Amino acid sequence: MRQITIVGTGLIGGSLGLALKQHGFTGRIIGCDRSTVLARARSRGAIDVGIQDPPQACEKSDVVVLAAPVGAIIDLLERLGPVLPLETLITDVGSTKADLLARACDIFGDRAPTRFLAGHPMAGKEDSGIEQSDADLFTGAVWLFTPQPGQNIRSGRLGEYVGWVERIGARTLEMDAARHDRLCAWISHLPQMLSTALAAALQDEFGHDPDVEAIGGRALREMTRLARSPYSMWRDIALTNTANIQDALQRLEQRLAHLRENLRTRELETEFDTAQRFRKE
Repeated sequence: MRQITIVGTGLIGGSLGLALKQHGFTGRIIGCDRSTVLARARSRGAIDVGIQDPPQACEKSDVVVLAAPVGAIIDLLERLGPVLPLETLITDVGSTKADLLARACDIFGDRAPTRFLAGHPMAGKEDSGIEQSDADLFTGAVWLFTPQPGQNIRSGRLGEYVGWVERIGARTLEMDAARHDRLCAWISHLPQMLSTALAAALQDEFGHDPDVEAIGGRALREMTRLARSPYSMWRDIALTNTANIQDALQRLEQRLAHLRENLRTRELETEFDTAQRFRKE
């Protein structure tokens, strides 16, 4: 890997550039984004060169990383896939995988297993942007890959890229795309929706009541921390993983209703015991 292009130099893309440099990558890192974002990415040392036009930014790159919201990743795949050389590997960091993989197979056909590698780092912050980028963001985090049928992610250019993901400190894990989307609906997307709903309910109920801020404490801060996440990112996740998120929300609604109906019975203790077993295990 002598040159890599990162399309989208925000939190994840910028952190990837910083991490690669910190862990010994000596090739060129090309960033592709808006001019103002590219200027900040260069000043932070996340990229070597900034180019606004995606096809031009990807010229002569061995690997192209699409670090954007899922909808934008699909658009970029459709735009870049037909024009990039066959030896160029395209990968992504999108939070949902089934729809993306289906589109990649439509675009690349039989060559999809060598042209596209679906990935998802389980790392991030509630605040986005290149200013939040961190070379240690992926240290100890799981980087999920959802291989296509017959795709060996340990061979050739794919293996080289996966090796770099591990070198920057991530723990790689392979998983079927459908299972990925269902699990992420529960462990990532549902917590976001819960935090958003709680913060919105508090806003409607109390507004900027200073007493809420004064006595809320750590529990309130932790439960509403994710509510700071931007809609622009979560819109595409909701659109591409709708059924799984709906199922998770419905099951949680049923659980909340059970709690509401048993606040004065021993069933409440059973729920606390069940929840504590999950945390202990």
